Amino acid sequence: MAISEKETGLLRNVAILRDLSEEQIDKVIAIAKRVSVKSGGAIMHEGEQGETMYLFIRGEVDVTKNLTLKLGERDFAKTEKSMNKLSSDRASVFGEMAMFGPEPRSATITASSDCVLYEINRKDFLALCDADPKIGLSIIRRIASVLCSRVRKGNEDVLKLSTALSIALSR
Repeated sequence: MAISEKETGLLRNVAILRDLSEEQIDKVIAIAKRVSVKSGGAIMHEGEQGETMYLFIRGEVDVTKNLTLKLGERDFAKTEKSMNKLSSDRASVFGEMAMFGPEPRSATITASSDCVLYEINRKDFLALCDADPKIGLSIIRRIASVLCSRVRKGNEDVLKLSTALSIALSR
């Protein structure tokens, strides 16, 4: 299936592709598979082995994590906690950690509106990196920047929660 001009333009604006030439972006697009997900559809599940990342073209998703809550001395309950909402205009990639190894997914991502994504498989990405190391280095640098930003935000969130818990326990 050919990619429309509009979607090609949107892919060219994906943050992790911004340093690439038109020709290099075309090589990335060639290994990407268009995926449409209806609202309510699961895109990935926490704990499953990750093999793909997604370039986020249109829509909105919920990012959730499983939490285990102790209800009693021997009673535990699992629940999902919404951690974040991502939209294609603010986040252009997710699942990118899968490009570095087959580790379990760190969150569940569910479409909260109809979504258009372009899926890139780790095997195809690594083959592209081997064939054109400049593309690989550029994308990996951008992915590293995304991951660093997310770690910093996570650190800030942990500090805020720790402070709030400390205040609550001191009362």
